[in-house]
Amino acid sequence: MKRLHSVPMAMLALFAFVSPALSGHVRTPWNHTETTNRFKVLSDFNNQAVLDTETGLVWERSPNAIAQEWLIAHQTCKANIVGNRKGWRLPTIQELASLVDPNQANPALPPNHPFLNVQLAPPYWSATTLAFDTNFAWNVQFDTGTLGNANKPAAALFAWCVRGGQGVDPQ
Repeated sequence: MKRLHSVPMAMLALFAFVSPALSGHVRTPWNHTETTNRFKVLSDFNNQAVLDTETGLVWERSPNAIAQEWLIAHQTCKANIVGNRKGWRLPTIQELASLVDPNQANPALPPNHPFLNVQLAPPYWSATTLAFDTNFAWNVQFDTGTLGNANKPAAALFAWCVRGGQGVDPQ
């Protein structure tokens, strides 16, 4: 049985300090760089990847549009070749949620972002497993920018692969 839970995007701001089991609605101000300066389409990747100059992460310009269960999403990113480059992975929830602009919807990405074919539903998997139930992993719904979680072997969600960064959640 598929189970999806929705958590407000702003809960991510508290993610490192507060248990993800808490609920409530909190909005944090948007404090990211303007889109025109933040994202750079990379010609070295045949224009198929985007550098987020704020985080240093490199994202697929056009994320995978095939819904799949969590382990397959991990394997898809690991085997991914974008712009003739390997080394892709499923992002942590912090990394994935860093793309969200809480002032936007459909998609909840900064205005004039360079990404192509971002799907509004279902959500996109993260590599981050829930601390209190390892059968579930966090995800981001890009129509509203909300965080949620889903059953890893039962739910079919999208994968938006990333390259670089520090955090790779085990599991």
